[in-house]
Amino acid sequence: MKQTFALLIALQCSVCGLCQNTIGLPEIINFSKHVYKAGTQNWDICQDANGLLYFANNEGLLSFDGTYWKIYPLPNKTIVRSVAIGADNNIYTGGQDEIGYFSPDSNGSLTYHSLKSLIPEKYRSFADVWDIVCRDNQVFFRSNEQILQFSGSTITVHPAANWLFMGATKDMFIAQDYYRGILKFDKDMWIPVAGKGALPEGFLITAVLPAGKDSAFITSLKHGIYLYTKNSLTPFSSPALKAIAAYHIYSAAVIDGNRFALATTTKGCIIIDKKGNPVQQFSRLEGLQNNNVLSIFPDKNKNLWLGLDSGIDFIAYNSAIKHIFPDMPNEGAGYSSIIYNNHLYIATTNGLYQAPLYENEDLSFVKGSFKLVENTRGQVWNLSEVNGKLLIGHHEGFREVKGDRAITMDNTIGFWTFLPLTSVLPSPVMVAGTYNGIRFYNYQNGQFSKKHVDANFESARFVTVSNNNVWVSHPYKGIYRVQLQSNGEPIVKAYTGKQGVGLSLNGNYIFKIKNRVVVATENGIYEYNEQSDQFEPSAYFRSLFGQTIVRYLKEDPAGNIWFVFGKNLGVVDYSTNKPNIIYISELNRKLVSGFEQVYPADESNIFVGSEKGYFHINYAKYKRNHPLLQVQLRKATARGATDSLLFNGYFNKVNEPQLQIATPAVSYQWNSFHFEFSSPLYEQQSNIEYSCFLKGYDNKWSEWNNKTERDYVYLPAGSYALEIRGRNNMGSESQVYKYSFMILPPWYQTWWAYAIYACILLYGLYMIYRWQKQKFMRQRERYEERQKQLRDLHQLEMEKNEKEIVTLRNEKLEAEINHKNKEMASATMHLVKKGELITRIKDELQRLTKNTGEEKSLDALKKMIRTLGEDDKVDEDWDHFTVHFDKAHNDFFVALKEKHINLTPNELKLCAYLRMNLSTKEMAQLMNISVRGVEISRYRLRKKLQIPTETNLFTYLLNFHGNGKEDNHELN
Repeated sequence: MKQTFALLIALQCSVCGLCQNTIGLPEIINFSKHVYKAGTQNWDICQDANGLLYFANNEGLLSFDGTYWKIYPLPNKTIVRSVAIGADNNIYTGGQDEIGYFSPDSNGSLTYHSLKSLIPEKYRSFADVWDIVCRDNQVFFRSNEQILQFSGSTITVHPAANWLFMGATKDMFIAQDYYRGILKFDKDMWIPVAGKGALPEGFLITAVLPAGKDSAFITSLKHGIYLYTKNSLTPFSSPALKAIAAYHIYSAAVIDGNRFALATTTKGCIIIDKKGNPVQQFSRLEGLQNNNVLSIFPDKNKNLWLGLDSGIDFIAYNSAIKHIFPDMPNEGAGYSSIIYNNHLYIATTNGLYQAPLYENEDLSFVKGSFKLVENTRGQVWNLSEVNGKLLIGHHEGFREVKGDRAITMDNTIGFWTFLPLTSVLPSPVMVAGTYNGIRFYNYQNGQFSKKHVDANFESARFVTVSNNNVWVSHPYKGIYRVQLQSNGEPIVKAYTGKQGVGLSLNGNYIFKIKNRVVVATENGIYEYNEQSDQFEPSAYFRSLFGQTIVRYLKEDPAGNIWFVFGKNLGVVDYSTNKPNIIYISELNRKLVSGFEQVYPADESNIFVGSEKGYFHINYAKYKRNHPLLQVQLRKATARGATDSLLFNGYFNKVNEPQLQIATPAVSYQWNSFHFEFSSPLYEQQSNIEYSCFLKGYDNKWSEWNNKTERDYVYLPAGSYALEIRGRNNMGSESQVYKYSFMILPPWYQTWWAYAIYACILLYGLYMIYRWQKQKFMRQRERYEERQKQLRDLHQLEMEKNEKEIVTLRNEKLEAEINHKNKEMASATMHLVKKGELITRIKDELQRLTKNTGEEKSLDALKKMIRTLGEDDKVDEDWDHFTVHFDKAHNDFFVALKEKHINLTPNELKLCAYLRMNLSTKEMAQLMNISVRGVEISRYRLRKKLQIPTETNLFTYLLNFHGNGKEDNHELN
């Protein structure tokens, strides 16, 4: 047991030496099962012509388009072990006791079609289908018990006791049977080419890779790699491959013409070349989720996808950007880097690390490991080469690198940077930026010595030299110039006020670019004008950067300007006729904020400090890598009270161009839409931006952004076309993707609704006409009624006038009556007086007759008495009075006689006297009766007239009209 353990340790050490990794590693993206929301294990991988990936997952067929994952389970919910795309553009899958294929249905959803019914009944029960090979127009499925050959409509069964493997290259198609060894398929038959006896004990093929015409590399689980050529099997061995064989090669794939990727169960993914030499290794240490790789697949852009025992990993193997971890696993931030004496030095928060280099165009592929330079532990700020010496700016002082060790030169203060004062090398004076300002050093006989001359004013981290002037910027306090006088003393000048007009109060960074002293500020970039001794806005740099706030600038040997804005990196590229800005979006928010550093060794080797180690950019390759950028619509959903799926990713079969065939028509109740789109350019996902335009609704394209979905709500009825385009950080745009759809009008906008509207309109017009007619008639009636009212009013006015005239007449008549009454009253009184006078005269005459004795006188007196006593004259006067009284009182006597025929003349007289409102005494004189007689006569008259006691006799007679009726109102 101890011997075995010692052997394993020795073997591991040997492999570590042979499989020494490259200093640069590509980005590895982990997709856990929580991300893709499916099973843990992924057994097989393939890719369609449109770039979409498919994984054989424990829970079904898993697809990925760069943004969205989708799972398609098998009908029996079993594990999918294998997947392949056939010549008929169907996705064939093998599960447990199930074979079939997925193809899109009418709305673009992948739908499963089982082929099990085509298998002869006696062979329909089988276990896992581990391999699928699509060859010509046939599809082969391998389970342990049988190989099923599907030829379009029939399935032919090739049984065996234990089929162990099946695989193919362009030139050959082989399988392994436990008892018969290796066989090749020829003319619908399996022909043995290497029997079981010719194979090592327990030999199990895991992959077959092309090696040339009629030859192939065969990988085995435990026995390494073999070269198969013309029915012969030869071990393909090297010291490294022997060690790798112990890791169990579970799968393999071809990356390019010179490199293969091996998937192991214990050491992750190992890259080898055609000679069997290890190139790189990717394991948990390098960033994989685990070391058990079940499947491996290089996509069409030569990046690697690993199906793991738990999860899926993506290795951006063909990316021009690699990650360098000098102090793994500490992963300290990178602050400075330099190539010196064929070594790469990287300064980190944990110290200075070095790795040896050898000649290679892309230094990230140099194999080696980093070592800590002795006496550099701690924060290293800067690496500078001055006069052929490598100098370290350390938190604890100034040090010089000599071999594997750093020598302390000055530990009195922390140092930021070092620069030669003159452009002629070796420079006799060196400038050092320290925590307190500028410090000068002499250089003589290959040694630096302190001049004992300091210019202490502020921390001098940003320093540049131009024409023997030392320029220093402090981000928050301004710009300073330091000059050495002839006596060796420094003079410090601060650029504020007029000399510093426009400089920012927060964020001033000084650099030397294109032989110009420039200051990057929050207000733009300023240049130093030597003639005016002022900093002025730079029109040149404004034309490059516009309003972008830049805080770091670095010029590379090709004249390109690398710059940092915000937390992003970019470069002004001068390789074309016009300067072009390229954004390195992969490094967004990964730089050391405030301490950015770019070291451009050459066009193929750009080193950029990051929060974790360093990035290496092969800028020449970065510009050459122009994979086709295409945008695809992945899902379209119409939303209303419930959602309706319009499109789910496929217009045609998977390998065919995904061009829309039919335009869906959607009911108006689903007039809100959600669209999902993506670009299957997996290594550039962080660089891709999208813009949308809905034809028929939008007025312009949307702003570029990295959102892969778009919503439109409450669209009116009509025809629309969603146009989507993408672009990368190089400025390349994809072709415009177009998806058309139509929203049907609501029921109230359909033709029959419009017909109803027309009928309603006509009916409405008719009703309006009728209403207008009725209104006119009503107006006419109102007019006529008004006219009638006016006529009636006029008539009333006339009647009123007539009444007034009548009233006036009545008043006149009444006045006349009153006048006549007065006259009659006067006449009556006159008669009364006359009667009284006659009575007195008669009385006197009677007395005289009594006293006169003379006959003649007596006769004369008697004659006179007889004359005074004659009633005829009185009767004539009464008749005359009656006539006038009736005229004045509307035939009062006539009416009274008609109603009361039993009235005596004296009673009529009494009625007249009462109507005239004469007093009782006056009536007694006129009637020649006493007052008592008048009262008795009145009482008798009331009884005859049958007047109630409560009614006044005078009022009754006064209101008695000529028509014989009394006024009831007055009576009551």
